[in-house]
Amino acid sequence: MLPPRNARAAGEISGCLFSRDAVWTPCYGIAAGRDDRLRALTEAEGRVIAVLLGGAGTTERDRLHRTAVPRSTYHAARKRAYVEGWLIDRYVPDPARFGRPLVVFALVRPFVDHTTELVEAWAADPTNVLTWASPQLALGVFFRPATAKPTELASALAPTTWSRLSYLVVADARGPGIPVYFDYEGLWGHLAELPGTATYPNGLGGDPALADGPAAPITDHQRWAATELVHRSFVPDGASRTGRLVGPLGLPFSQQRLLKLGWVVHRVLLDPGRVPPFHGRAADQVTFIVGTLREGQRPEALFGTLTRECRVFPFLYATDGPRLLIGALGRNPAVPPPPGLAPESRRPVLPTLQAALEGIEILSENAGALRARVDHRYDRILPKPGPR
Repeated sequence: MLPPRNARAAGEISGCLFSRDAVWTPCYGIAAGRDDRLRALTEAEGRVIAVLLGGAGTTERDRLHRTAVPRSTYHAARKRAYVEGWLIDRYVPDPARFGRPLVVFALVRPFVDHTTELVEAWAADPTNVLTWASPQLALGVFFRPATAKPTELASALAPTTWSRLSYLVVADARGPGIPVYFDYEGLWGHLAELPGTATYPNGLGGDPALADGPAAPITDHQRWAATELVHRSFVPDGASRTGRLVGPLGLPFSQQRLLKLGWVVHRVLLDPGRVPPFHGRAADQVTFIVGTLREGQRPEALFGTLTRECRVFPFLYATDGPRLLIGALGRNPAVPPPPGLAPESRRPVLPTLQAALEGIEILSENAGALRARVDHRYDRILPKPGPR
């Protein structure tokens, strides 16, 4: 049985999470600072966003064909998606290739009077690439070297003086422990009613060449090329943010080779706090599920059941063996779905989770309460050398 404090979140899981009436409301959310009176997305904009989220490794012609909208409409929607900040580009390095094989996901409920202290400590950590936080919930992602010890990580990242509840999942990027890493294409493709997905799920690491031992040393030129790539996403203030200047077109051969090898990947990420409603559907909840796999249960089997039978498309799915962390978007159950939206026929989500996991905890937060203190800053892992 779930503890009493999970009763409301459990209702969100069983009632509406991941369904087609789940999409973010515009709010003062993860991006912060957006007016909640923004107009809803058009049908074309919703389709373009879904296709761009799954656009890694595909051509502009393929994306245009898949959206099934006029060329001028596609380019206008694409430009607006970047200008408004609905989408952002990032180049994500394979952590193991660059000496950071342990990816630490820290999920905590901080004490209110220590939230700022915890968030600033995380943000000051050079291994931190993402920090989302509200007064009630914080998520941090850290790329650590293989010498890091889980027990020391727990005491350093979530000391009991700062938080009343904490979970750490320390996944090894040399294996298949992170099959979904901030990939929103599954959900958006489902909402836009596209036939399947192009690239979902996109994970992190998982290079089998690294599983049996350390890789060959990175050359100075390869490190330079990777460094230039991960810094490419951060254009100067006032410069164009349409995605054209930071996408993979026109890259030099050395950087194209890194992308082809998978040592660095180009990702189009959703900024959920900025995206307007779509088809009148709004999801104002970010939900994280943590638990321990029951004996005989496999994380890949649960993921397959969630996506195929439950029609659930997590944006985050990570495991360190026994423990599992799932991140998802959902609608507040107190807000009724728009009139005329037919219920979907799908396998119930919560019983599926309970059959595979024990010790389940469900932590949910309103999207409008979350702030991104560190927002996918992979340039921290490969800093540019300072002036001599």
